[in-house]
Amino acid sequence: MNDTFRSFEWKDIGDIERGRPTFGDKMHVTVYRMFHYSLRSVLEKSYGKAATKHNLVEAGRLAGREFCRHVLDPNLPSAEFFCLLKQKMAELGIGILEVEHADFENMIFIITISEDLDCSGVAVTGETVCNFDEGLIMGILEVYIGRLFIVKETDCWSNGDWTCRFHIVAI
Repeated sequence: MNDTFRSFEWKDIGDIERGRPTFGDKMHVTVYRMFHYSLRSVLEKSYGKAATKHNLVEAGRLAGREFCRHVLDPNLPSAEFFCLLKQKMAELGIGILEVEHADFENMIFIITISEDLDCSGVAVTGETVCNFDEGLIMGILEVYIGRLFIVKETDCWSNGDWTCRFHIVAI
């Protein structure tokens, strides 16, 4: 058994067109959530909530960096970059992104994601659950802006809101 660590890379997604000639890249949200929430459950049981949240954020961050490099264009001016990000998130069914506040001088942002892939329609638990999204945003901005960020979800379907809101600050 080989326990050598290997980090996720975009190529790990594989050749979807070749491998899924009938279904292509289409998948039901139900299947994604089965994977996501069952994995979260197993991780929480094994490692606790704090470690699970940390690991989901870090997985999202890694995915966000690869997503930015391979799906977006980090060389675009900010208005065009965020327009492309919004377009790609909608095309891929991740959610409907809106930029509520963008302060590039102080590197403070507030964005919302409606119809979020991770949580829209789930039961209200009183906790925010879009930890992967926090990391995804973190990784995207890290590559685009070249700085580290703290991303905190403040509003979430699972705490009774109809949209996810993320407060973002450069560190």
